[in-house]
Amino acid sequence: MKKLSSPEDRKGLLAIARNAISESLGLTPEQQPPLPAGSGGVFVTLRIDGNLRGCIGRLRSNAPIGSTVAQMAKSAAFEDPRFFPLAKEELHRIEIEISRLSEFFPITAEEVVVGIHGLMLTLGSKSGLLLPQVPGEQGWDRDAYLSGLCNKAGLADRSWENPKARLEAFTAEVFSEE
Repeated sequence: MKKLSSPEDRKGLLAIARNAISESLGLTPEQQPPLPAGSGGVFVTLRIDGNLRGCIGRLRSNAPIGSTVAQMAKSAAFEDPRFFPLAKEELHRIEIEISRLSEFFPITAEEVVVGIHGLMLTLGSKSGLLLPQVPGEQGWDRDAYLSGLCNKAGLADRSWENPKARLEAFTAEVFSEE
């Protein structure tokens, strides 16, 4: 994964996300910034007054990063099943956050570093994923983080200990509108 080291790349991806939502609402978007290089998995999170308003992502993608961000922004705004589709009057209130994911790698529960590692747990047909910023937002330690991951996957607590379970980690570059 190419790191987005420049503030211009970050601003560009945030503008791409906002423009995609604006266009979907029938509004004229701002001038489209140049597309940053690279591809990979991303999550787009929308908040209003600090409260979650939508979050959708793709774990992996070979498409240009700008295209993936635009798709995930629209999905977060209009397709997150936990929320009604975003209304025009909410657009000026949303704050957009982008999490650009690294490659996934196997990890043990003991190796998990809260605030650094995002996690995905798979057991049978069930799986759950939590971004690295979630335990900090929830005030979780490692055990609470792993329990929250089991809950997200619809699995019993401590399911990561099952020999058939697959625990994977990733890191994320997280940035948002200021």
